[in-house]
Amino acid sequence: MLDELVGAYPNYNEEEEERRYYRRKRLGVVKNVLAASTGGTLTYGVYLGLLQMQLILHYDETYREVKYGNMGLPDIDSKMLMGINVTPIAALLYTPVLIRFFGTKWMMFLAVGIYALFVSTNYWERYYTLVPSAVALGMAIVPLWASMGNYITRMSQKYYEYSHYKEQDEQGPQQRPPRGSHAPYLLVFQAIFYSFFHLSFACAQLPMVYFLNHYLYDLNHTLFNVKSCGTKSYGILNGFNKTVLRTLPRSRNLIVVESVLMAVAFLAMLLVLGLCGAAYRPTEEIDLRSVGWGNIFQLPFKHVRDFRLRHLVPFFIYSGFEVLFACTGFTLGYGVCSMGLERLAYLLIAYSLGASAASVLGLLGLWLPRSVPLVAGAGLHLLLTLSLFFWAPAPRVLQHSWIFYFVAALWGVGSALNKTGLSTLLGILYEDKERQDFIFTIYHWWQAVAIFVVYLGSSLPMKAKLAVLLVTLVAAATSYLWMENKLQQGLVPRQPRIPKPQHKVRGYRYLEEDNSDESDVEGEQGQGDCAEEEAPQAGPLGAEPAGPCRRPCPYEQALGGDGPEEQ
Repeated sequence: MLDELVGAYPNYNEEEEERRYYRRKRLGVVKNVLAASTGGTLTYGVYLGLLQMQLILHYDETYREVKYGNMGLPDIDSKMLMGINVTPIAALLYTPVLIRFFGTKWMMFLAVGIYALFVSTNYWERYYTLVPSAVALGMAIVPLWASMGNYITRMSQKYYEYSHYKEQDEQGPQQRPPRGSHAPYLLVFQAIFYSFFHLSFACAQLPMVYFLNHYLYDLNHTLFNVKSCGTKSYGILNGFNKTVLRTLPRSRNLIVVESVLMAVAFLAMLLVLGLCGAAYRPTEEIDLRSVGWGNIFQLPFKHVRDFRLRHLVPFFIYSGFEVLFACTGFTLGYGVCSMGLERLAYLLIAYSLGASAASVLGLLGLWLPRSVPLVAGAGLHLLLTLSLFFWAPAPRVLQHSWIFYFVAALWGVGSALNKTGLSTLLGILYEDKERQDFIFTIYHWWQAVAIFVVYLGSSLPMKAKLAVLLVTLVAAATSYLWMENKLQQGLVPRQPRIPKPQHKVRGYRYLEEDNSDESDVEGEQGQGDCAEEEAPQAGPLGAEPAGPCRRPCPYEQALGGDGPEEQ
């Protein structure tokens, strides 16, 4: 009877249990990707939807005078936009430090929480609530999307490990997988992530469609003084009517809408907190922090030595330009200028659905060269930009409105190929887990710089904006193809060396015989020294060796000593 209770299970199949275990691990990775993608979509959708609704309400003269009197809402809005667009310029100085300090998952959770804080401040719209929360939001933009890109890349690497666990067992835990082995999974996960992410632009229009559109004047009122649109326009909707609201929304209705947005932001926080697993093992997190905070601060700048990053910088900048041009330049300067403010939401929905559906085209990289999606997206945007140069739609004309939706959807296709291709390319070029957070920080920092430049040049004529966009696009595509040509010629990039972890006060796991953090040379030296001392130190069975080869106890390590003091 006792043997039946404590003995081995008679039908136990170790290989089958191992297979089930790693299948659960793979499903956990897929769950992490879906949770991160959904959380990012909800967060960005709530942020864009609230900001869009807020700016439209504050633009209306009657709304400002009746609701807020002489509080100076336009000045507060300009300061708020400045905080959102200017603060990320300093993100390169602190983003890697924050990601290493908090960890990738907790950095995502903290940044999503800051987005939720920005939403909550709109319950009480004052200078001392809106502007500080906008500055905090600007500080969280680059850390959020850098940690998101790093997280998706790490999930693809973990999925490869769990799919090829037998090969990992044969090679040993310290052996790195073959270069490029995780690329197919990375392509799939990035396609999933951007399919979800681009839906955030459609989610952001729900407050407009179901709430604000019922209060807007039609195009004959809002566009009465608009004389030119498209390539002939300058600034942002020059001549647009100062009153766009037919009736003012009740404060109770606004509170209901903001409460729904706050609930969605809180849901995004719970998704990241409860469903996203860790990107690294605890020991890996310790090792990533232990290279020294000074080195962590410097390494993003040292990666400028790598010619691959230098060649991709124009593409990073263009990636920021084209998204903001789609959301402001095209939708306002072409769509709203011709069809009215009430169709702004539907234009952005067309862009969103086109980009979300086209993100699946990133899977073409499974069969085609990796340069095809990026070059195809750049070529599509080149054709559209050249067409926009010669297109000046007439104001208040709706006969050819389908063209606007078609162009918005096509621009979304190009955006999807751009974003999916760039993130996948970075994950393939930089496989080392020790440098991925630096690379994605550099990528999203350059995007933030581009968005800041667009913010500064918002009053330029449309032809100047299109010219800058066109020059940046041509430079980006040329520079990228030049980089691929260098790699095909066998030119080896110069990467900065990642310092080895330096553990000053080591925890319990470093007392084990298997120290996963020591290098091979250190291990061989330690074994050699112990081997030489082992013979003369042999004593009674079970006695602890008394020589200097004995591992110091935790108390001695805390004091900084290497062992017992010499008598």
